[in-house]
Amino acid sequence: MLDQRRRGDGAAVRWAKLIDHTTCIGCHACSTACKSENDVPLSVNRTYVKQVDVGVFPQARRAFQVTRCNQCDDAPCTHACPTRAMYRRDDGIVDFDKSICIGCKACIAACPYDAIFINPEDHSAEKCNLCAHRLDVGLEPACVVVCPTESILVGDLNDPASKVSQRVQREAVTVRRPEKETRPKLFYRGAHQATLEPLAARRPEGGLFMWSEQLQGGDHVVAGHPEGGSSAAALLSYDVPHRAPWDWRVSLYTLTKGIAAGAYLVSLLLVLGGRLEASSLLWRWAAPLAALVFLALTGALLIWDLEHPRRFYMIFTRGHWRSWLVRGAYVLGAYGAVVAAHLAAGLGGWLEVQRWSAAAGLPLAVLAAVYTAYLFAQAKGRDLWQSPLLPPHLLVQAVLAGAATLVPLAPGLAPEALAPLLTIVAGAALVHLLLVAGEVTLAHGTAHARLANREMTSGRFRIYFWAGAALVTASLAAPWIGVAAAPLALAGLFAYEHAYVQAAQAVPLA
Repeated sequence: MLDQRRRGDGAAVRWAKLIDHTTCIGCHACSTACKSENDVPLSVNRTYVKQVDVGVFPQARRAFQVTRCNQCDDAPCTHACPTRAMYRRDDGIVDFDKSICIGCKACIAACPYDAIFINPEDHSAEKCNLCAHRLDVGLEPACVVVCPTESILVGDLNDPASKVSQRVQREAVTVRRPEKETRPKLFYRGAHQATLEPLAARRPEGGLFMWSEQLQGGDHVVAGHPEGGSSAAALLSYDVPHRAPWDWRVSLYTLTKGIAAGAYLVSLLLVLGGRLEASSLLWRWAAPLAALVFLALTGALLIWDLEHPRRFYMIFTRGHWRSWLVRGAYVLGAYGAVVAAHLAAGLGGWLEVQRWSAAAGLPLAVLAAVYTAYLFAQAKGRDLWQSPLLPPHLLVQAVLAGAATLVPLAPGLAPEALAPLLTIVAGAALVHLLLVAGEVTLAHGTAHARLANREMTSGRFRIYFWAGAALVTASLAAPWIGVAAAPLALAGLFAYEHAYVQAAQAVPLA
């Protein structure tokens, strides 16, 4: 029996877990007990035992790692969750509330340890929560009870008398990915580095793992390093499948949102620069209408991507302001309201109202274009997205997408704007290509970012990347080829965004 949340001296409990891999025999009893205790369906796991064969015959051994939620003190999943469905309790346990989960998968993208999954039966996010329902009544977690070698310990890290606290303080223990500064409370004793580092071990040829195969489609993360890993004598022999949380809908959302922000922003800049008349139909209603149409498509894609689309309203009724998904929703809502006011004023001939809407629309269009960079930055495990150049790059892409969308409309509505629009397409395309070249050629700070970059440029997503580069390059000739540059630029942007979004999620985290 374990103590309750407060010890006898009244101090708060801070639950932690220690796994001793010097005594772990890899029996999978913890995985089985977890499934039984928590009704975890087939194909997903709250806890599992990864196995790596280390060494070369005849000097080889099998190393184990019990893999699960790290119960971080600074848990990225709780920051990213838009409804606080993923939250940290006062006793340090990172728990979840399925009744308010909208299934946005932001918590999965944010977790550096790949510990969260979508339950295929109820479509809500879940993970190991230290069997909180058992701890609350003084019982040990199921995995602790069944472990035959007592390799799993759970205790109060704030209690000097607890076994976990004593061993963490006195013995050599480690945590996974300390560089992420999440302050995890899952400690490993005697774990081999080839199991702790997800890129250390090479994967078996043909995806043939011990007892199983793993799917290797574009939406699956193929565990292990694809080209040998950092340790040539480490072979990943058993693992569970991992899946990228955000699919092509998120890739497409980056384009539709860029068009929605850029169409209004570019037309406004042309008016301010004297290249487009304020009385022009392009400015009065065509540009804001295009922005609203693509803003509606953006919202539809985001809702479609939810596992619980009928709960999307909870982003506003239960919004967690630390989540950039919530902040972005408010930005898009405010931007949509301003653009709608501009369209109504344009149709009604109220030029003064249009001036006021333009004053508010400029900063909101910029925010709508760039906020995704901060949403991606909350995915702390996706190192390719941790770039300070991403906000300005998204702004450049919005300008390119917006100008390309307006080009086909200009000949009939504002012929004087066609030439400057084509110039903007060419200029923005050039800056975009320069930023892409910098992204793929400059040195990346982590092995995870380097592997994601390789997946984008020469791995599974290379066709999208190079097709996107070729199409945008062709749009550099916009001043000469005219309207034909518009579809080239838009198709190229989507192909690049798909490669970029998916490649960052293709790197194994567990």
